[in-house]
Amino acid sequence: MSDQEIANIITIEPGKRGGKPCILGMRITVYDVLEYLASGMTYQEILDDFPYLTQ
Repeated sequence: MSDQEIANIITIEPGKRGGKPCILGMRITVYDVLEYLASGMTYQEILDDFPYLTQ
């Protein structure tokens, strides 16, 4: 994935979730998704829990 593609998916807004990088148009942080993966959740489990996310 290129830097431009990532920039189209991840946003940083000072007033949203303390300025942490978030998935575009959502209030879920990149950290949250990575933490779920690190804890052993699969991509499919995350997508099932958060149906508004796409792979």
